[in-house]
Amino acid sequence: MFGLFRRRVPQERAQANAVKAMVRRRLSLADDVSITVSEIQCGDIACPGVETVVLVMVPGSRTKAYRIRRPLAAADEDAVREAMIEGGAPC
Repeated sequence: MFGLFRRRVPQERAQANAVKAMVRRRLSLADDVSITVSEIQCGDIACPGVETVVLVMVPGSRTKAYRIRRPLAAADEDAVREAMIEGGAPC
């Protein structure tokens, strides 16, 4: 149903891990900080369609969500930098 339980292919897993590493470096995050990367279809008219959402979960703090306004496959250093500049919204 809607691809919620679809398994990622190896390229998607590798790209998600690369995005996690970029976020960890850019935010100077410790190893105990959890990061998730998800590609979603945004229904909001202001959204670009498919975007990548990064959740950063620091122990003892509120989770922050960063929106990369590109599909996961196109999430590069520039896109991650731009998302970090825009800032994370608390969840």
